[in-house]
Amino acid sequence: MTLLASMELFVAVANAKGFRRAAEQLDMPNSTLSRRISDLEKEIGVRLFHRSTRKVELTEAGQAYFRRCQGIVAEARIAHESLMELAERPSGLLRVSMPVDLAISYLAPAIQRFGELYPQIDFEMDLTPRRIDLVADGFDCAIRIGAPPPTPSTLIARQIGLLPRYLFAAPQYLRDAPPLEHPQDLAHHQCVIQAASGKQSRWTLTSGKQTTTVDVSGRYCANNVSMCRTLATLGVGIAISAGPEMRDDALRGTLRRVLPDWDVSPAPVHAIIESRLIPSRVRLFIDFMQTTLKDYAAHR
Repeated sequence: MTLLASMELFVAVANAKGFRRAAEQLDMPNSTLSRRISDLEKEIGVRLFHRSTRKVELTEAGQAYFRRCQGIVAEARIAHESLMELAERPSGLLRVSMPVDLAISYLAPAIQRFGELYPQIDFEMDLTPRRIDLVADGFDCAIRIGAPPPTPSTLIARQIGLLPRYLFAAPQYLRDAPPLEHPQDLAHHQCVIQAASGKQSRWTLTSGKQTTTVDVSGRYCANNVSMCRTLATLGVGIAISAGPEMRDDALRGTLRRVLPDWDVSPAPVHAIIESRLIPSRVRLFIDFMQTTLKDYAAHR
């Protein structure tokens, strides 16, 4: 086994914080991985990990070695990917975490087109709402809506788009609701809050050069865009949406645009990556999604 291959296995165990998890990601037996790390420790003459039945931790020497190896392994991987890119054959498994609503409403057709352009790339997409550890969970990138989440220094958040957003409500709700002529009137309405918790929110709306902020509240709160849309169609209140489904509902008459002269502040979309040294398949994917979101915003 070459020294570089040994370094790659060592970095995988350090990132996964355990042999079993790293072995699963590397698709090799746990015993084989453990033996190869032991061989590496014997070769360099220092112990790299503190091993116990509960956890695996880097020794002081292991931490120093990890800092050096991480960059070396990343550079080697990029060199390999760059050669494949020169041959116009980006390939390999692309693991992406993204919100289910963004994936289904916006990105699914773009992912299909991207796959046609690069048939040597395979895709594994995680659409669960859980917060992932990009490195330990083995993802190439995560796409998130909203303000960039706090990230460690080893991660980079790159804004790849802005989703235009509007207000919608069902005709039956508007028929019986108080007057609604200005954003401040929203304070007297039932609003469907899109959040993990809490029945209050602050909405910012713009019209030309005018900007106004209003505190809104409502009986219904959900952390899923589709659920908020469904609740709006059932007449429980006013909801924010950026999705094409809302426009389809408006065309069918099940929803109506509210305050059409005002737009809700757009939602930023970020791609979270491990470092600026990323494989070509990841860079190409992020660039393609950025173009997709830009085109969507331009033709809203």
